Amino acid sequence: SAELQADKEVVLEALWRCGLPLQYASDNLRADKDFVLEVVRKSGRALQYASDKLRSDREVVLEAVRGDGVSFQYASDNVRGDKDVVLEAVRQHGFALRFASDNLRADKEVVLEAVRRAGLAFQYASDNLRAHKDFVLEAVGEDGEALKYASAELQADKEVVRCAVLQDGTAFRFADQTLHADKDLVLLAA
Repeated sequence: SAELQADKEVVLEALWRCGLPLQYASDNLRADKDFVLEVVRKSGRALQYASDKLRSDREVVLEAVRGDGVSFQYASDNVRGDKDVVLEAVRQHGFALRFASDNLRADKEVVLEAVRRAGLAFQYASDNLRAHKDFVLEAVGEDGEALKYASAELQADKEVVRCAVLQDGTAFRFADQTLHADKDLVLLAA
């Protein structure tokens, strides 16, 4: 009933029992910052049911991503450009980089943090970073599988491939075919 959907105690009790009651809460509760903060502390993904205004609220989004980086996908565009929020999101879930603003997907610190959590998150880095040799060396040094999303030129670069293979021998499968005949790299990958 509408009365129960507007009752904070009832909705919070449902949260503790079921997990995502915010979707059943009244519009007033979905717009109540204190209430939503309490809910996203328990379940970050409940952010998807918060009011538009609260999905744009830095404090609410930061609280949600602290517990669940995946919840970052529900943040509004203006928060997706907040470096502190994005860093926290990618620390919790590297693939949250996918939802960051273009500027932050070109930010070395943000991308490297995402790659530390999930090497394949490198696919969401800007084209410039994926073609920047020094940065790619750092990325594959954190997770060799990041080589998969490096520029074609760098996938054919022996130094980059060697660094990736040292970190993870299976990364050799992402090296350019011209390097598959390189005895030193093949032995390193084995």
